[in-house]
Amino acid sequence: MPTKFIVILGSLMSGLGKGIASSSIMKILDFYDYKVLPVKFDGYLNYDCGTMNPFRHGEVFVFDDKSEVDMDFGMYERFLDKSLTGENSITGGKLFSKIIQKERKGDFLGRDVQIIPHLTDMIIENVMNIAETQKPEVLVIEVGGTVGDIENGYFIEAMRQLSLKEKVVFVDVTYVPKLSAVGEQKTKPTQLAYRAMMQSGIHPDYILCRCEEPLEDEARNKIALFTSLNPERVIDDGTLSTLYSIPLHFMKQKLDTMLIEQLQLENKNINKGKLDDWKARLERTLNPAKRVRVAVVGKYIKLHDSYISVKESLVHAGAAHNTGIDIKWVESELLEKGDANKELEGIDGIIVPGGFGKRGIEGMINAIQYAREKHIPYMGLCLGMQLMAIEFARNVCKLDGASSSEFDPDAKHKVIDIMEEQKSINEKGGTMRLGAWECKLHGTDTIAYKAYKKEQISERHRHRYEFNNQYKDRMTDNGLIVSGTTTDGKLVEFIEWKNSFGIGTQAHPELKSRFCAPAPLFLSFVDAAITKHYGVMEENISTTSSKERTQ
Repeated sequence: MPTKFIVILGSLMSGLGKGIASSSIMKILDFYDYKVLPVKFDGYLNYDCGTMNPFRHGEVFVFDDKSEVDMDFGMYERFLDKSLTGENSITGGKLFSKIIQKERKGDFLGRDVQIIPHLTDMIIENVMNIAETQKPEVLVIEVGGTVGDIENGYFIEAMRQLSLKEKVVFVDVTYVPKLSAVGEQKTKPTQLAYRAMMQSGIHPDYILCRCEEPLEDEARNKIALFTSLNPERVIDDGTLSTLYSIPLHFMKQKLDTMLIEQLQLENKNINKGKLDDWKARLERTLNPAKRVRVAVVGKYIKLHDSYISVKESLVHAGAAHNTGIDIKWVESELLEKGDANKELEGIDGIIVPGGFGKRGIEGMINAIQYAREKHIPYMGLCLGMQLMAIEFARNVCKLDGASSSEFDPDAKHKVIDIMEEQKSINEKGGTMRLGAWECKLHGTDTIAYKAYKKEQISERHRHRYEFNNQYKDRMTDNGLIVSGTTTDGKLVEFIEWKNSFGIGTQAHPELKSRFCAPAPLFLSFVDAAITKHYGVMEENISTTSSKERTQ
């Protein structure tokens, strides 16, 4: 059966949650065991988002194949429990780079190269190649940006042309505001957005209405009237307490059965085991038996999307432990100016996530020292592992001036230093140690081994600087544990403290955590936080769904 297509568009404004809507639509089809995969288009002219500032764009997500992609791909993987590839990410930068290369090679000799048909043909060709090589039953295409933007206009036109040849369902994510002064939900913005979409030659088959409160029948019927849709195709996409409720919320409105019928998919029974597992985890998320407080100490705290994978990984591990996670977001610069005791008092666990640059570094180091000395469970991710090594070198090994060459090129003790092969690299995009790397864990009594329960693992990476092996012996002699290295033993991947739960990894395990398959290291960290708070070890952890998480 040929691939069917669902195209997700956004109207009125960005930030409405198209990525979550796309993930939820994919999940409800996945509950029926349809093979469904995503494609995301981003209109920016960057080749990928690897060089973007997290303050502007949110987290940079990384695949096993080293691709640096939009944060929405993290949501796709978390919902679908599938590893994706860079082929599924289409950017304006990739498209224009490719078409200029083709023009320079002479592929368009005698022709003036135009947006239509040359660029739109290329987009359709890319989409069809993904359909043919990955063979999904349904390909869900999220179009970044807003209808009416210059940046995505040519891509929307390509989707219109695709619908002339293939079975395509269009879904518009819109906003229905409720003005307090009026007391009713206003549909006029959606009506105007619908007209703009019609001017692009697209008539949406479904409208998802983002609203702070449940969509009122009067508003639903009015939108249906002005968009020539049946009212049941105007879907409430109101704000819920957790995003993992959204697939079930859509299913209550029969979106699953309507899509299956309209796409003319093969009739399948819902996978009850998969659905029940999702519901059980959702119930533990919404009504946990216990609660713990975790501080995330970082430098991009003002935009929580910068650490979205860390946040969601805590949710996943919390659901497995039947424990709610209250996150306290701590701006690291505050810990440089104030008292760590004041900011971190009453915390059950501390995480220092990844990042780049010197700003706020000393505040993170202060938080790590506080965790080590107060025996508070600590987990360092990438930069958090490097700073864990620096803190240990300074305060335990008494190496005054210990630092990273990233922050201080003239440091007396470069405990963290740039990789030798990185020194000759001039280009910034796609040149770090990226993607999946194998790691060998050492010793069966370490935090790392107890978390993963096997000797060889694989996690995703995104960094340029490494633990300096010249200091390994001195630091291990003072009690630091090197519990994991690359398989050739050349690069340090995991370090630990001896007398409390403290672990740092050069990897980003948060990038592989899924709602139904939590990251092992996060499970261990949350378990330690529960022990810190309640004084007992957690038992009977629900960690996986129908398939075991092996890496």
